[in-house]
Amino acid sequence: MKQLIVYICLFFTLLSCDYFTIKDDTREAVARVNDTYLYKTDLKNVVSSGVSKNDSILLVNNYINNWIKQQLLLSKAQLNLENKAEEFDALVKTYREDLFINSYKEAVVKQYLDTVITENDIQDFYAKNNQTFKLNEELLKLKYIKIGKDIYNKESVIKLFKSSKKSDLDSLHSLEMSLKSHHLNDSVWVKYTDLVSKVPILKSEDKNQLLKKDNFIEKEDSLSLYLVHVKDVLKRNDIAPTSYITPTIKQMILHQRKLLLLRNIEETLIDDARKKQQFETY
Repeated sequence: MKQLIVYICLFFTLLSCDYFTIKDDTREAVARVNDTYLYKTDLKNVVSSGVSKNDSILLVNNYINNWIKQQLLLSKAQLNLENKAEEFDALVKTYREDLFINSYKEAVVKQYLDTVITENDIQDFYAKNNQTFKLNEELLKLKYIKIGKDIYNKESVIKLFKSSKKSDLDSLHSLEMSLKSHHLNDSVWVKYTDLVSKVPILKSEDKNQLLKKDNFIEKEDSLSLYLVHVKDVLKRNDIAPTSYITPTIKQMILHQRKLLLLRNIEETLIDDARKKQQFETY
């Protein structure tokens, strides 16, 4: 009996000293760095379907090599920055908490944010905030065409371009295929910088002369004729027109709604928690 007790004690002593290892992990290892293993199952998303065998081998080898370098660097960093461990743990904790909170906020905003913005919403926001929408560059409403100097119906095209009649503008639209380039919608505001970028020959034109309302400009080079009719102009520090900044206004309205929604949710959360006595301050 005493001998049996001795054997039992010896067995548990050896077990506690790791002389016997019970292996529960049946995964197949493909690499090891110190006590950390990379398993074959970790590679299942490394190679996409349809990749050739040679490319697959290359991708897997690269992944394993990068993993080894990563683990070696991590091991060395942990050894040399041991005094930073608590600081890093706190940062990881904060990041994890922020990730949860921000993901929750995004989900709430996606579900409850009112994204419908009416024309009245835009006009009301513009009226209350238009002083914040001062232009930092000039805008123009204009028509522009570029035609070949040898085009057979050049005079008639120029006449149509200069005309203010809708029927003539429609006729000009019908000739678009014969125009080298054009901009015929003079109800849309265009940046001055975009104009001279689109029509480089205008860079030589005096800017103050170009930026005049109801201004007609005719320029040519060795191959082409350029016609520009400036209908309207807005200068720097003028208030931007609603039509030009509508996309910006929509984004600002949505941002305000988002902030208000999140603030209301936070206040409701605190009120409910207070009623349920879920928190207290000391």
